[in-house]
Amino acid sequence: MARRAKEMNSFSGYHEGTATAEYQRCVDQAVEIANRQKEKVDPIYHGKIDALVDTYARKLADNMNQRFEIDARVPSVMIAGPANFPTGKKEKQNIARGKNMEEWRQVQGLLDKIKGTGMGGISADHPHAVMQLEQKLKGLEQSQQTMKEVNAYYRKHKTLDGCPALSAVEIEKLKVSMAQPWHLEDKPFASYALSNNSAEIRRIRSRIAELKEYAEVGFQGWDFAGGKAVANQEMNRLQLFFEEKPPAQERQILRQNGFKWAPSVSAWQRQLNHQAISAAGRIDFIRPLSGEHPRDLQPKAKQSPGRDETVR
Repeated sequence: MARRAKEMNSFSGYHEGTATAEYQRCVDQAVEIANRQKEKVDPIYHGKIDALVDTYARKLADNMNQRFEIDARVPSVMIAGPANFPTGKKEKQNIARGKNMEEWRQVQGLLDKIKGTGMGGISADHPHAVMQLEQKLKGLEQSQQTMKEVNAYYRKHKTLDGCPALSAVEIEKLKVSMAQPWHLEDKPFASYALSNNSAEIRRIRSRIAELKEYAEVGFQGWDFAGGKAVANQEMNRLQLFFEEKPPAQERQILRQNGFKWAPSVSAWQRQLNHQAISAAGRIDFIRPLSGEHPRDLQPKAKQSPGRDETVR
C-alpha cells in the first residue's frame, strides 16, 4: 500500500522497505524515551510504561497503514493530469487526510504520557501508595533537616563555605540564590520554605495513616436484590456486580454517587474507603438484603461521618 501511495503521488519510484523503516524508527524512538523514563521513576511504573509503548506501536501502525490507503485512493493532479480530474473524490480524500493527521497527533501524544508516567502525584488507588508516600516523606524529612543544619551553620559562621550538609556545587548555587534581590532574609533557606515543607510533612504523615487504616479495616461486602457488593481489598475497590444491566435511572444514580462502570471486571466500582461505604448506603437498590446500612456490616466502628439518606 505504501508503494501504491507513492506511485499515485510521485513520479519517483518507491524504495522497498521505506515505510517499514520509518515505522521502526518511530518505535525505536518511543522505546528510547521509555527506557530513559524508567531510569527516573520507581520500578512499579515500568509495566505501565511498557504498556504505553505497546499501545503507541500498535496505533502508529494502524495510523500509517490508513494514511497509505488514503493516499492511494486518488492520484495527484500531477500524475492524473487536469482533464476529467475527480475533484469530488479529491476533496473527500483531503478530509480523510485531515482526520488521519489528527489521529497521528493523538498517537504522538502517547510519547508525552510515557514521559509523564510516575512523575505526578501519588494516587491512593495505587497498590504501593503507602510505600511511595513513605519514600516521599523520608525525602521531605531529610530536606527539612538539611535546611535547618544549613541555616544554623550560616547563623554561626556567617558563611556557607565548609558547610558539611552541602556539596561544593550546592554551596555555590545557594550563594547565587542569596545574592538575588528577591532573597530578603539573611539566611540560606527562607522561613516560608521550612514552614511549607513542614506542612507537607504533616500532610503526608496524615495520608499514610489514613491509607494504613483503610488497609487494616477489612471492609465487608454484602448481597443485595439482583446482585452483590464485593470489597476487593487487592484492587482497592468497592465493586457492584448486577445479575442484569441496571436501568438508565439506576445507572445515573450510581454515577452520581461516584461509581463508574469498569468493563474489564464487568462491575460498577469506586475506590474502597469509608466514603464508598457511606455512598452505597445512600442507594436504595443496593442495600443489603438484611435492610441494614452497609456501614453497620463493617468490622470497625471508626468511620468517617456521612449522611444516611436513601436514594430512590
